[in-house]
Amino acid sequence: MDRIDLHTHSTFSDGTMTPEELVVQAAKAGLKAFALTDHDTADGIPRALKAGREQGIEVVPGIEFSTEYQGQDIHIVGLEPDYTASGFHEQVRLYRKNRLDRNRKIICKMQQDGLDISFEKMQARFGDTVWTRAHFARYLTEHGYTPDIDTAFRTKLNYGCPYFVPRVKIHPAQVVALLRQYHGIPVLAHPFQYKFSSLELFTLLRLLKENGLIGMEVYYSTHTPQQESLLLEACQTLSLLPSGGSDFHGKNKPLIHIGSGRGNLSIPYEILTQLRTGRDSRYPLELSAQSNPSHQAGED
Repeated sequence: MDRIDLHTHSTFSDGTMTPEELVVQAAKAGLKAFALTDHDTADGIPRALKAGREQGIEVVPGIEFSTEYQGQDIHIVGLEPDYTASGFHEQVRLYRKNRLDRNRKIICKMQQDGLDISFEKMQARFGDTVWTRAHFARYLTEHGYTPDIDTAFRTKLNYGCPYFVPRVKIHPAQVVALLRQYHGIPVLAHPFQYKFSSLELFTLLRLLKENGLIGMEVYYSTHTPQQESLLLEACQTLSLLPSGGSDFHGKNKPLIHIGSGRGNLSIPYEILTQLRTGRDSRYPLELSAQSNPSHQAGED
């Protein structure tokens, strides 16, 4: 069976492998294709595509957007958007600016507590990549403020902790509509991470489908067979398509391997074919929400 992985990260966001190293790793894992889906950036895609051509492995351009819904951080994976389009590029730039402003506030909070950190020191350590809380967790651990990355999240960076800063609110419906506008395939990422009830998850899925959602990550590194069955049933009920990926981050998630997750993940290439067909059969999108994708942003 030709296998794929539709959710991975490189050093352009919070992964520890360059796009070229990711391609090599995917080839070693025997994958036919994988998607590079860095947080709020598509900057690593050209390098991954070039390396993919050299290694003979298909690279699927992608991106992962962070949004907010009912107080939850909701992630939307976008596969194959026209990431070179000026309009798409400008929207991504605005999302990155929001993240940058948030990161400056996190640094300020840490400085007020006397921590030896600055924007310049973070930049010297991590470069001009898209910093996430994982970068701050690594910095805190490397400088002895926390014993490990998990503790950094639990005690310093998660909601209710001293260095947590909420995001600028971007509704997931806005991102789904944006991706469809640029011919992308919007997918709700790792749905069980949000700890919604079945009713809450179905409510979100219906809302996002109204704005153009195509798929949901049924196959994921931490999903059990029972969870996969529940999500497949939800997809059938709502006429959504299953997607899947490992959420590979390299050393930042050392137990997660590209293509196989924690050892049991195996996603057939047919999943990608179905997602593409679903996208193409529903395009162009004709929805009232499409002309004003932010119309629902205040509902939560």
